[in-house]
Amino acid sequence: MKSVRDWMEVMEKAGELKRISKEVDYHLELGHVATMSEQKLGPALLFEKVKDHDMPVLISTITTTRRLAITLGQPAETSFCEIAKVWKDITVQEKKIKPVEVKGDIPVMEVVKEGKDVNLYEFPSPQLYPQDGGRYLGLAFNWITKDPDTGWTNVGVYRGQLHDEKTIGANAFQKSKHAKMHFDKYIKASKSRIPAACYCGCDMSHFVVASNMVPEGVDEYDVIGALMGQPVEIFRSDFTGLPLPAHAEIILEGEIELDPDKWKQEGPLGEYVGYYGASTGGGRKPKPWFEVQRILRRKNPIFVATTVGRPVGDTHITTAIGRTALIWSDLENAKVPGIKSVYVLPEASGRMVVVVSTDSKFPAHAYRVAAAVHGGATGHFGSKVIIVVDGDIPADDLAGVWWSLGCRYNPITDTQMYHKIRQTPFDPALPIDAKDFGSGIVIDATTPAEWGDKAPLKVELDPATEKKCASKWKEYGFDESY
Repeated sequence: MKSVRDWMEVMEKAGELKRISKEVDYHLELGHVATMSEQKLGPALLFEKVKDHDMPVLISTITTTRRLAITLGQPAETSFCEIAKVWKDITVQEKKIKPVEVKGDIPVMEVVKEGKDVNLYEFPSPQLYPQDGGRYLGLAFNWITKDPDTGWTNVGVYRGQLHDEKTIGANAFQKSKHAKMHFDKYIKASKSRIPAACYCGCDMSHFVVASNMVPEGVDEYDVIGALMGQPVEIFRSDFTGLPLPAHAEIILEGEIELDPDKWKQEGPLGEYVGYYGASTGGGRKPKPWFEVQRILRRKNPIFVATTVGRPVGDTHITTAIGRTALIWSDLENAKVPGIKSVYVLPEASGRMVVVVSTDSKFPAHAYRVAAAVHGGATGHFGSKVIIVVDGDIPADDLAGVWWSLGCRYNPITDTQMYHKIRQTPFDPALPIDAKDFGSGIVIDATTPAEWGDKAPLKVELDPATEKKCASKWKEYGFDESY
């Protein structure tokens, strides 16, 4: 798959895309229908008619494990942990595929608008909630910036509030953002603006990777290519000099204003934890903005958006898959024995709760695991609940995790508290004026070592009979194989 059109065709054949022909309003209605559908684990949605616009809107793209698997080229029934293992093996190791530059007819350059012809109101940017600061164009757009010294190209997802016909917000000035590293170099060189671009509409693996944690200095295009098994096709812009994806639906090019004295009031937007202002106390704040000087697009482009707010939406699935793979890799690099699988729960905002499945090798093994999670490059930030279960329970088997908590966990002996950990400022449970540190809990839900040879006998299926039944599953009248 190269384009979002390829992605939609695949999803439609898999029964994972629904077209909605009834006209919807970009103000609240579109976002509400999408969120209500997501709450029922519904399909990706293509709104074919949006009030006052002639562009369809694709939304709710990566909101289930099934669509994540298909997007990343895996069988539809692949579990979250299995997908994470593939991600870990490809992205963490040196298995990258560089993009390839193409020339000639570039699909996204079918229509080119510059200067006075630039009008961002032509796009059906939605307002999702009444309390939002306005319409947001950039919710599912991937932003491109480049390190002026090394040439390292970063592709990241940052929100972009629609300010006027030529400017949107560029909410990428947080310390942890790779784009800010590029900003800082321009500021140090006494430059107040940085060339940038943002795009939507390639194969949705672009959105998954750009939403995620990729190591500093690594080009996201290389990771996308590795995951998809083919190079991303790019062209070199004659306007900004940036490498741009040839199969995007829409590309916006221009400059980001870095001078704080010129910033525009931005926000609020419902945050991924399900609350407003969890990191700032709410309200609007002056933030960088992006002046769009050129628009590239297909003749009949598809506008891509995403919902925000309480889990589970695109944001939580994409964040969780990357953090799961990185924490898993960190545990392996720390030489922690017995790791079977890892799961960062999308249901807990994609970062707060971590489950690790492990074959216990020694007493208190669970606490060795937890210490390695908290000591790793990824897990030390924002992992406030760590649950360790035995290897007979896959980390993403939440029914098994709950069983382990109910039947293998003794709260007095199997709980440890961390009184000072690094927590994300977006955690609404922390006091608004004390966001630097949080607390953590480790729950050892593995089989108690104290049981020894007095452990109760587990109730288990007979392996031979289970295999026999699985082979005849469709004969019993079930629709799918076991």
